[in-house]
Amino acid sequence: EFTEITKEGSLEFLAMHFDGILGLGFQDISVGQVKPVWYNMIEQGYMTQKIFSLWLNQNPDSNIGGEIVFGGIDWRHFRGDHTYVPVSQKGYWQIDVGDILLQNNSTGLCQGGCAAIIDSGTSLIAGPTSVVTQINHAIGAEGYVSYECKNIIHNYGDLIWEFITSGLRPEIICVDIGLCSRNGSRRMNDDIETMVDDENLDDSQQTRESPLCTLCDMIVFWVQVQLKQRNTRERILNYIDELCEKLPNPVGQSFINCDNIPTMPQIIFKIGNRSFPLSPEQYILRVEEGCSSVCYGGFVGIDVPPPQGPLWVLGDIFLGAYHTVFDYGNLRVGFAEAA
Repeated sequence: EFTEITKEGSLEFLAMHFDGILGLGFQDISVGQVKPVWYNMIEQGYMTQKIFSLWLNQNPDSNIGGEIVFGGIDWRHFRGDHTYVPVSQKGYWQIDVGDILLQNNSTGLCQGGCAAIIDSGTSLIAGPTSVVTQINHAIGAEGYVSYECKNIIHNYGDLIWEFITSGLRPEIICVDIGLCSRNGSRRMNDDIETMVDDENLDDSQQTRESPLCTLCDMIVFWVQVQLKQRNTRERILNYIDELCEKLPNPVGQSFINCDNIPTMPQIIFKIGNRSFPLSPEQYILRVEEGCSSVCYGGFVGIDVPPPQGPLWVLGDIFLGAYHTVFDYGNLRVGFAEAA
């Protein structure tokens, strides 16, 4: 039997390269208590073993993105033995994890154990903000807004200074630099949210108030304020660089300096009686944009209060490093090094 989707209510599916999501959790959390597809496979005798296994291909040049096997394991896709841990709570495939180590030191929060959901529908690794902040600090991760703000200071700070001190009208400086369009009305707004969501603006205003344009306007304003206090160029630009650090950043991915990847630490998850390390090459996402690369951190914050939390969501970054067996017959999950 086949199921066909006749209507998709989310705009996400129009933009993404996939057509839908197949839930592989337990029936306990399914909408209307509908049986998941793998429940029916078991009941109809299509699975000799009550397991399914997942391998995600980490080779970006391959035509094969991964493999899921219902009822068995593909021995080609892992090395060594699987380490199995029991499902701690049915619903999601939820297990208990132990400490998370950064540079071989405890991050503190999960020494007594934390819950973790194994979720192939999540691209990154989500965890308690207190731990993710430690990780992001160690790897030099910066939020989108701070990263772009610092880039403008680095690339255009001296030019902005020269324009302002030469008497150029402040409102056209960012236009002359090329970070703002010559079309569209200029509207200063100190609310950082305008840099994230300008859906209600027409095309010309969206171009004018792009994130880089808004940041440039803010930097020009800051330089003007500091000049009135008779500060030096170096002191002013250093101060604005510090202001960039303090800008509020939307929750999401953080930027990384790609050149620093070789010196970044391992992140180690303690699961069962085994350590599961992630190398920088595994937890940093590198995206090629034209002739350059942009790197993103693979950790985002999520705070779930007790008794459900603290909670980790181990998504594709973790599952790409470790072949995973979902064992329904024994209510356990197994991990082995992916091959």
